[in-house]
Amino acid sequence: MQHSPLEPFASGFVERPDGARVYWETSGNPRGRPALYLHGGPGGGLGAGGYRRRFDPDLHLIVGIDQRGCGRSEPWAADDLSSLRHQTMDDLLADIEAVRTHLGVDRWLLHGVSWGSTLALAYALEHPDRVTEIVNLAVTTGARWEIDWITDGIAPVFPEAHARLRAPLRDDERTIEGYARLLTDDSPAVRRRAGDDWDAWEVAHVSLGPLAKPGPLHAEPRNRLNFATLATHYWANDCFLPGTASIMSRAPELEGIPGVLVHGRRDISGPSLIPWRLHRAWPGSRLEIVEGDGHGGPRSAQIAQDAMDDFARSAR
Repeated sequence: MQHSPLEPFASGFVERPDGARVYWETSGNPRGRPALYLHGGPGGGLGAGGYRRRFDPDLHLIVGIDQRGCGRSEPWAADDLSSLRHQTMDDLLADIEAVRTHLGVDRWLLHGVSWGSTLALAYALEHPDRVTEIVNLAVTTGARWEIDWITDGIAPVFPEAHARLRAPLRDDERTIEGYARLLTDDSPAVRRRAGDDWDAWEVAHVSLGPLAKPGPLHAEPRNRLNFATLATHYWANDCFLPGTASIMSRAPELEGIPGVLVHGRRDISGPSLIPWRLHRAWPGSRLEIVEGDGHGGPRSAQIAQDAMDDFARSAR
């Protein structure tokens, strides 16, 4: 069962040297064990704050960040396409460090979901001394094959939706690169259509989970456009990671950081092969494959919640 709803006791912005403003909020116990939530996307945002219910508010100092270019952070990527030159993995990792320093946090648990799990792993590899544990849900690592799978590899499962996705693209271009092109087109109408088409594809391939619902993934057209702009920007650039499988190849470096990887068997967007390979390469990690869940789900969320609360209790 999730913890009771709660509101932040503090929030604000960290000003970045390139002009971006990164939103942060804190909730739970100000003297609790720090835990950082990293949302999905890229471009998903913190939303209404339901993530806070995954942490025991008596045990954790809960930190949430709207990653640059989305949520309450400014500017939005779709509103200022020139800001994409400052949208790289290095920028995101520097933002996290800036928030950590601003809040006076020494070390924290990382909880990443979907794209947020890639970001959590990348941060831990660059700043292992700042990470106490990692609990990742719907695990991804940003490898090129994962990106090609989620855009083209699962086409045989959703052929009608994939045909609609490919309709505005040139025959000779990779799907992700084609959408990155459309979403930075000079024409607002072209960008809007591409954002809607991308959102429809997202809805199609997350449809096998127990919580999947018909209709757009993002109700507001502006949200659809921004999400698609950021997702295609990062994926077309291999998430700005050095090498096509850098996180997986560096996973042995995570030894000494306790990790829990929670993944739904029915997650066709990200096959269970991803966390299975990561677990085998990461000494001391624990893998939980949840048979009934897809890209997230109630049982997966509960396992992640229990793991985070157990880590906090054991540190007391």
